[in-house]
Amino acid sequence: MAIILCLETATTNCSVGIAKNGELISLKEDNSKQYSHAEKLHVFIDEILKENNLIIGDLDAVAISKGPGSYTGLRIGVSAAKGLCFSLNIPLISIPTLDLLASKLEGERGVFIPMLDARRMEVYSAVFDSNLNQIRETRADILEEDSFRQYLDSGEVHLIGNGVKKFEDICNHKNALFHTQIFPSAAEMAKIAELKYQKSDTEDVAYFEPYYLKDFIAG
Repeated sequence: MAIILCLETATTNCSVGIAKNGELISLKEDNSKQYSHAEKLHVFIDEILKENNLIIGDLDAVAISKGPGSYTGLRIGVSAAKGLCFSLNIPLISIPTLDLLASKLEGERGVFIPMLDARRMEVYSAVFDSNLNQIRETRADILEEDSFRQYLDSGEVHLIGNGVKKFEDICNHKNALFHTQIFPSAAEMAKIAELKYQKSDTEDVAYFEPYYLKDFIAG
């Protein structure tokens, strides 16, 4: 029975969960408008372990949301995860951030398009069917009125995440369902992390890097 620490830091939501045998047993998160990861991530980790009568040595693995997303948020989360895995000699599990967003609406019908803000009119997006199978690769899209038209013309499309508001302002398609207040969370990581742990689908702790999708450019 695996105890896995789950960390999600790809957006403003600083989210920490404890998964036990594939079930989420505890969650702490803060989704303030400003990024709070540097101040709160390690505090949340300490608190959630104590609240569940666990010590750091009880962990069997650490799961991290790998991106795409905020450069700074991803770096903070991945650095924390790698440090814990290296010091405890336990596996590092990575989960694509857009997979987590899509799974927020598991059970709904239609096509799911999670999208994360990439500044200006650009978003990071992928496309999933109602069974959460990815049917279009992850990429950076510049939003236009006709974006995702092939999916919208075929039926209901759930657009999910903090990049959706930009598309809502220019899209009037009747099949578009906008979910602008949904953020990726450690809550959806438990089941996926357990499956990866059981299959030993893990990362090389020394060489793992976040999936930025685009090169970082300092402002």
